[in-house]
Amino acid sequence: MAEEILKIEDLAVNVGEIEILHGVNLTVGRGETHVLMGPNGAGKTTLGYALMGNPKYEITRGKVTFMGQDLLEMSVEERAKTGLFLSFQTPIEVPGISLSNFVRNALDRKTGEKTRLWKFRKELEKELAVLDMDPAYADRDLNVGFSGGEKKKAEILQMLMLKPELCILDETDSGLDIDAVRTVSKGVQEYHETVGGAMIIITHSTKILEALHVDYTHVLVDGKIVKTGDRSLVDEINENGFEKYLK
Repeated sequence: MAEEILKIEDLAVNVGEIEILHGVNLTVGRGETHVLMGPNGAGKTTLGYALMGNPKYEITRGKVTFMGQDLLEMSVEERAKTGLFLSFQTPIEVPGISLSNFVRNALDRKTGEKTRLWKFRKELEKELAVLDMDPAYADRDLNVGFSGGEKKKAEILQMLMLKPELCILDETDSGLDIDAVRTVSKGVQEYHETVGGAMIIITHSTKILEALHVDYTHVLVDGKIVKTGDRSLVDEINENGFEKYLK
């Protein structure tokens, strides 16, 4: 196995008074691609939000180590600086700050240094081209008036620019037409090949996986990982669904 960068041990998470995750165990190595699948309400999104530190998701037991540090002792900003990235199912609109300024500020906070403007614009233009995004989007308010597909592309753009150690992609392909899925997939592949970071891809549709090497597939049911396999497990679920695991 590759060098371990994330280790989750017996993680239990509550939302309000309800326990959603009931003891999740998962290890991710550097550069690995893990696919997390499961029926609606299984707790897939809960896992992503809990790891990123959303206060709505209360961790009641368990241990999480990320890049050799206790993740649960870190603030949200510290987690991001250390190299954890979460894309959202429904990216929010942020009036008053442009996409380019948002990304540049995030880079400055991550590195602790002021990013040189000419170098930043050159890199930004390159990644916009990878995602087939009109360069004009860089100067528009973040996600304001963006289509669903453009919002998802903006998320992948942030990932490509920030170059995190581990990306959690939460149904990045949901609600996208076939062309948008293909473009987003190209961005994910670009990250995997040029950055070499690890990924946890939460998905129902597997179109986004077509160009990727999948190291592990996990099935999450009722707050627990009930099955782990390789890429062939994705194909099995596509053909037969989750019924056998619900039992």
